[in-house]
Amino acid sequence: MASSAARLASRGGRRILPNARRQSRLLSSSSSATTASADPNTTDNNNNNANNENPHYPHMFAPLDLGPHIGRLPNRVIMGSMHTGLEGHSIPKLMLPLLNAEDDHTDLTEMACYFGERAKGGVGLMVTGGVSPNWKGWVGPLAGKLTTETERDRHKVVTDMVHSIRIPTYSPDSTDGTEPGRICLQILHTGRYAYHPFAVSASSTKSPISPFPAKEMSTSDVKATVRDFANCAVLAKEAGYDGVEIMGSEGYLINQFLVSKTNHRNDEYGGGTTNNFENRMRLALEIVDETRKACGLDFIIIFRLSMLDLVKDGSSWEEIKALAQALEDKGVTIINTGIGWHEARIPTIATSVPRGAFSFVTKKLRDENIVSVPLCATNRINAPSTAETILENDADLVSMARPFLADPDIVKKSREGLSEEINTCIACNQACLDHAFIGKTASCLVNPRACHETEISIEPDSVATDERLNIGVVGSGPAGMAFAHTAATIGHHVTLFDKSDEIGGQFNMAKRIPGKEEFHETIRYFTVQLEKLKKMGKLDMQLGTEINYSEMELRSSGGGGEGKIDKWIISTGVDPRMPNIPGGDHPNVLSYIDVLRNKAKVGRKVAVIGAGGIGFDVSEYLLHHDDSDDNDKKADDVNVDEFLVNWGVDKSTGERGGLLPEEGVKMTNPHREIILMQRKKGKLGAGLGKTTGWIHRSTLVRSKCVEMIPEVSYDKIDDNGHLHITIGKSEKKTTRVLEVDNIVLCAGQISKRDLEEAAVKSGGNLAGKVFTIGGAYEASELDAKRAIDMGTRLALRIKDDDVVPGKHNFHADVGAEEKLYDAMMKVMR
Repeated sequence: MASSAARLASRGGRRILPNARRQSRLLSSSSSATTASADPNTTDNNNNNANNENPHYPHMFAPLDLGPHIGRLPNRVIMGSMHTGLEGHSIPKLMLPLLNAEDDHTDLTEMACYFGERAKGGVGLMVTGGVSPNWKGWVGPLAGKLTTETERDRHKVVTDMVHSIRIPTYSPDSTDGTEPGRICLQILHTGRYAYHPFAVSASSTKSPISPFPAKEMSTSDVKATVRDFANCAVLAKEAGYDGVEIMGSEGYLINQFLVSKTNHRNDEYGGGTTNNFENRMRLALEIVDETRKACGLDFIIIFRLSMLDLVKDGSSWEEIKALAQALEDKGVTIINTGIGWHEARIPTIATSVPRGAFSFVTKKLRDENIVSVPLCATNRINAPSTAETILENDADLVSMARPFLADPDIVKKSREGLSEEINTCIACNQACLDHAFIGKTASCLVNPRACHETEISIEPDSVATDERLNIGVVGSGPAGMAFAHTAATIGHHVTLFDKSDEIGGQFNMAKRIPGKEEFHETIRYFTVQLEKLKKMGKLDMQLGTEINYSEMELRSSGGGGEGKIDKWIISTGVDPRMPNIPGGDHPNVLSYIDVLRNKAKVGRKVAVIGAGGIGFDVSEYLLHHDDSDDNDKKADDVNVDEFLVNWGVDKSTGERGGLLPEEGVKMTNPHREIILMQRKKGKLGAGLGKTTGWIHRSTLVRSKCVEMIPEVSYDKIDDNGHLHITIGKSEKKTTRVLEVDNIVLCAGQISKRDLEEAAVKSGGNLAGKVFTIGGAYEASELDAKRAIDMGTRLALRIKDDDVVPGKHNFHADVGAEEKLYDAMMKVMR
C-alpha cells in the first residue's frame, strides 16, 4: 500500500488544510442579512437575523458549499438513512392478493409524505432507506430495489414532494433566503447480511445474524455489481434524486470486501493478507468512479465509510485513511461516518450509548488533514446541543436518523430556539429497528405518526365545534399523556387526573435505569406540551388527585363544580404481580416499585425474581446504583470515555477494527451481587428487544457479578429472609438456599382495571363511556410503544359513535412486507 507521502505526491502534492477551509466557510456564510421567502412551501418565514447567523446554534445553521456544480446546503444537518418499510418492494403483482395485506406499498405516496414532512421541518439533506442495486443485494426476500424504469418512475412522487419545499438558509448568496429541499437515495447491497437464500459476498462465509450462508462472487459477478451500482445511481438521478449514498459500512457488501475477516479472495478484488488492501478497496473505488462518470458533476455522492468496524480483523486506521483519500480522488462529495458492523458485540446506537459517543473518530480523520471533502459525524446525535458541540470541533456535518422519527420538526424547533419542545429520540429501537428486522413498517415509540403520516393526522382544532367532548383522563403515564396531548390538540377539552404530583407514570422509574437516561426527555416533552395546552384553555391538570368511581359518576352528571365529563379514559397502569411464595411478607422482600420509585435501600447481595424487561432493568440499576449518590443522571451526564472503555472501544484507533485488547477493557465496578431467576426454561431475556436484548444480557454477564438461573421454583422465604429454590425438574432438580440481603419481585404486572370494572358492574350509562388504555388495558411487559400508540389513535376517534368500550383498540395497517416475512418464517420453522 502506498505511503501517505507517495499518495500526496501522486495527487500533485495537494494537501488542503480542512480546518482553515471549514472555518472560512463558516465566516463567508455570515456576512450579510437576507429576507426569507414568503412562499407557503418554505419551512419558515422568519429565518434570518441581522447578523445572518442563527443566534441559538450558529454552527448547525451555517450553510455548506458543495461546489459550483451542486451548490449549497442550507444547514449542517443530514437526515440519515433508515429502513422504514416505505421504500417499496419487488413482490410480483400476482402475489400481492395472496398476502392479503392492508397496505401493499407499491405506490410510494406514503414515502413522499414521510420525507415531505421532514423537509418542511427544515433539514438540509435527506437520505432514503437502503435500496438494492440488484436482486441478490435485497435486504430480505423481494425487498426494494432500483433496477428498472418502472421502479424509477415510482420514486418521482418522492422527489417531486421534496423539491416542492424550500429550506431557510442564512446564506448571503441566496436570493430569497432559501435553498431547495434535497434528497439522496441510499444504494445498499447487503452481501452476506441478506435475509434470503441468494446471499452473495466477497467469499463464501456466513454471517452470525443471518441463517443463510453467502456464496462467493465470481470476478465477473463483482464487475457486474459495479455496473449495477452505477445503473442504480443513474436511475436515481432520472427519478429526481439529488444524489446517492453508497453504503460502504456497517458490515454490508462493500465493507465485506474491505476486510480480511470476510475477504479471502485471490483475484484483483481480494487478498486476505494485510498488505493487499489496494485490492480489497478496489470494489468501493470502482463503484464510486463509475457512478461519478455515469451521473456527472452535478450529483451528490456520499460514501458511508466504516471508520470503526468494531469486529476482529477489521480495517486498520491507515487503511481507513488511504480509502478516504482514494474516495476523494474518485469524486465523492461527502464522506459519512459508519460505526460498527451489525454483528459487532458493542452497542452503537442503542439508548445505553452516550450522546455523540463516536464523533471522536470523525474528528480524528478530520484532524489528519488528508481530505478536503466534508466529513459527517453520526450515531446518537439526538439533540441540537450535541450537534452544535460536534460541529464546533469534530465534523462538517452531523447525521441524525431516528431523531427525525421522533420529531420531524427537530431542525425547525432548533432554529427557532425551541429545543424544549423537541420530542427527543430515546434510542429504544422498539418501533424502528425492531420493526425493520421483521418486515414491519417502522414507527416511533414516542411518535406513532412516524411513517404513518397518511394514516394518522393530528391537526390543531380539527374536530368540529359541535363534536368536541369534555374528556376525563385518569392516569398520566405514557398512554394517558399521549391521549391527553392528542385529544386536546385536535379540539377536545381534557381534564387529566393523577394521584401522583408528577406526570410520566412508569417512565419516572425507567429514567432511573442506567442507559435509559433519555426517558427524562419524554417526560420533559409531554410536560411542556401539556402546559402549553393548559395555557390555551384546552386542558386542565389535576395532579395529586385520586379519582374513584363515585367521583366519576358525580362529574359525569355535571356535579363537582366543574363541567360535565362526556367520556372517561382510564390509563391507571399496573400493579406489581405478587407471587404466592410462603414467607413473601418478610421485610427483606421488595417490589420493583419499592426499589425504583420509592428508593428503598437494598443490600449488597440480592435475588431478583423474574427475568423479563423489568427484572433486567432492576438488575442493571442495582448493579450500578450507588446509594451514596442518589441523584438521577440525565443523558448529558453519561461519561463517554467510561462507556468506550467498558465496551472495549479503542479510542486511539491503534488496533484493527477499533477494538481494545482484552486487557484494556475495564468494567465499571459493580455495587452488588445479583442472582437473576425465571420460572421458564431457556435463555434469560429471550423476550427482550430484538436489537437491544443482547446488550442488556451482555451488560449483566460481563459484570461477572450476576448469576442467571432458569427453570426455578420458589419454595419459600425463611425467617432470615433467605430464598429457598428448586432448579430444574424431575430427577435432575437441585435445591439451593440463597442467603441474600433482599429479594426483589419483578414477576410481572396486573392491570389496574377497578374503575372500568365498577362502571360495568353499575350497569348505568357510564359503562359505555369508560375506555381503558395502556397498561390498564394490557399489562404485559409495560409496553410503552403500544400504550402511546393506543392513546394517540383512540384520541383521534373518541368522538365517533362506533367507538365503544371493547372496540377501541386501533392498529397500524399491516404491510405486504410484514405478511411476506411472517410467511417466510412459518416455512423456515
